[in-house]
Formats: sequence, structure tokens, C-alpha cells
Amino acid sequence: MTARPSDIVLIRAMPAVFVLIWSTGFIVARYGMPHSPPFKFLLVRYALSIGCFLLWIAIARVKWPRTGSQWLHLAVTGTLMHAGYLGGVWAAVKAGMGSGLAALIVGLQPVLTALWLSMVSTSGAASPVTRRQWAGLLMGFGGLFLVVSHKIGFGAPGDLANGLNLSFALGALLSITIGTLYQKRFVAACDVRSANTVQLLAAFVVTLPLALLESESMRWTSDLAAALAWSVLGLTLGGSSLLYILIQRGAAASVSSLMYLVPPATAALAWILFDEPVSLVTVIGTVLTAMGVSLVVRPARA
Repeated sequence: MTARPSDIVLIRAMPAVFVLIWSTGFIVARYGMPHSPPFKFLLVRYALSIGCFLLWIAIARVKWPRTGSQWLHLAVTGTLMHAGYLGGVWAAVKAGMGSGLAALIVGLQPVLTALWLSMVSTSGAASPVTRRQWAGLLMGFGGLFLVVSHKIGFGAPGDLANGLNLSFALGALLSITIGTLYQKRFVAACDVRSANTVQLLAAFVVTLPLALLESESMRWTSDLAAALAWSVLGLTLGGSSLLYILIQRGAAASVSSLMYLVPPATAALAWILFDEPVSLVTVIGTVLTAMGVSLVVRPARA
């Protein structure tokens, strides 16, 4: 069947919309983190998201995954890509790591993904990463470093890595990397709404004991309510669903490289919302990042 022009436009717009939505994650953290411990916030976010998805599924009469193995694979990806990744990033920032340094560490994901694909491609299990894509990955990471370099805070003790927050950030990096590869390899195509619900249920179960261990309570304010609302409606129902679709449709290295564009987009949003200055180094880094991603996702010539 031939795709309708409107469908083609929506498909082509998915990466840009995903990057824009995903880049608001640190903005949400800025609003919500002062009023809530990380795991309690995420637990409420998962619960509200599950409720929204269940209502959507009931209205649209969406089908659930058919086999137990599919439920298991979705639960694994939910544990890694929701509980592991989000929990690690939020815990690292709460433990004193600057958002710029956390973004830089998590930004290694495309390189790790490409390294793994290169290792397994020799056995025919995956498509090899080309030299052009490697150049794009390295260029993208170089641009990412320039974008977040002013936020790393080498001279600010409260903004540096220590054993605790570094462990959280590295855990988040491994979780999103393994989760992306696992989903591409094992998760069969199914409705994104039911798939996301299964993933969120697994993340809720894993996060619940961690939230109960937190002594700090949530302090309900307008900022916290707004952060939760956008986390559910924008980041989970929108961003996570788009990420699921992109992984199912595209190559893992190409999809992962989109993560390079998140910090530059976050810097632009921070400039608009909080009047944070944008330096020449940030602009240069953004251009390099965009060029690097273009090299990775550009189709090979016939």
C-alpha cells in the first residue's frame, strides 16, 4: 500500500518532535526536583501515566500483547528505559551532579550503541556501523561536549561527580543503551499504547521499594504539579511513545544519535524560559552536533 502524504509528513516529523519533547526532561527536573525526592516523583509519574494509558486503551479498544514472552520483553525494556534510565538521571542530579555533566555522561549512549553494533555485525546479527557514521558519532559527541561544557562546573564542588552520583549516571547510561538494543532485538511490533503500559507497570514495581526508602516527602506546589503534568502528558505519553515507535522503525545507531540533539535543544529552551545566556561555544557545539547526527542518519548512497 502507498502511504498517504499526510502520513509521510508525520513520519518525517517524528524525530524532530521527539527531540523537542525529550529535551524538556531537564526543564521538568528544574521545576520539580526542589519539591520532591526523585523516586517518589517518578513513582507518581508512572502511576498517573498508567492511568492515562488504561483510559486511552479502553476507549480505543486497543489490543494487548498476545504472548507471555512479549509481556516479559516489554517488562525488561520498561525496567531499563524507564526505571533505570530516568531513575539514574534524577538520582544523580539530586545527589549533586550538575545537569550538564549528567547529560554528557548519558550522551555517550550513541557511541556505546555503535560499539556494540560493530562487534556483533561480524557475525551477521546486525548492520555494521560505517566510517561515515563513526565520524558523525564522534562529531556529535564533540558538539555535545561544547554545548554542556559551561555547565560541568569543574570548580564547583556541588556540581562535580562523586562515587554516588557517578554510579547513578553510569547506571542510567547503561540502562538506556541496553534497553534500546534489547527492544530493537526482542520486542515485536505491537500497539504503542499497550506496550508503554506494560513497560510502565514494570517500572512502577521496580521503583516502588526505592520510593518507600526515601525519607523526604513530596511538597505539593504549583511548580511540582506542572512538572508532573508535563512529565505524564508530554514526556511519557508523547516522548516515550515516540521513542518506542522510532526504535521499532529505525536502526539503533541512527535512533540513538538523536539523543545528541537533546542538550542543544534543552539549552535553547532554557534560554527561552529562564533567560540563560547562549554563548558562541554553545552555538558552535549545536552546529557540530547537528552535522554529526546528519552523518549518522543520512541514507547511504546506492
